[in-house]
Amino acid sequence: MTLYQISFTYRADALVLRTRISELRAAAKTAQTREEADRLKRRIADLEVMRRQSRELAELTKRYYERSYHRDERYTI
Repeated sequence: MTLYQISFTYRADALVLRTRISELRAAAKTAQTREEADRLKRRIADLEVMRRQSRELAELTKRYYERSYHRDERYTI
């Protein structure tokens, strides 16, 4: 499997996370208790980080071998 092919997996994962975040936001709005709403909001924050990283890694793996592509320092050694 090439990095380009892996990029599609990262992109699909980001879409799944986006869907789950939307579901949790709706659940947080209808939460019965303040504690439940806070717990859901913390989970949403965690998933948003994962979604951002998936999108960034999708872009990195898709364009990794392009000479003109400037890579994000967070993902380089």
